[in-house]
Amino acid sequence: MSQSQPNHPQGRAEMIRERIVRRGAVLSLTAAAAILLSSAEAATAADVPPGAVACSGCHPARMGVDTPVPRLVGRDAAQIVAAMAEFRDGKRPSTIMDRIAKGFSDDEVKAIATWFAAQKD
Repeated sequence: MSQSQPNHPQGRAEMIRERIVRRGAVLSLTAAAAILLSSAEAATAADVPPGAVACSGCHPARMGVDTPVPRLVGRDAAQIVAAMAEFRDGKRPSTIMDRIAKGFSDDEVKAIATWFAAQKD
């Protein structure tokens, strides 16, 4: 029996781990969207380019958050665009950003990067 099959202890553990990660990501994105959209200082939902709200599921919106994931707020748009291209092309190591970056067109990445660059603390 293969280790990837659900009946094998390691295969089952991997399935459970994947479910937890997926559910955690959905909860994080949902919570981040609620925080971003409800904040009095945040731009209105019409101003936020598609996909930008999801970024705050991992990338902190506020300073002083202890995380290895860099903030995007106020970051130079060209840096964000370059990083996304490197993730998409496999030139920058990542755990998930390579897959996320592949889901955006160049125009979407530019719009998101421009929006984050314009945000202020």
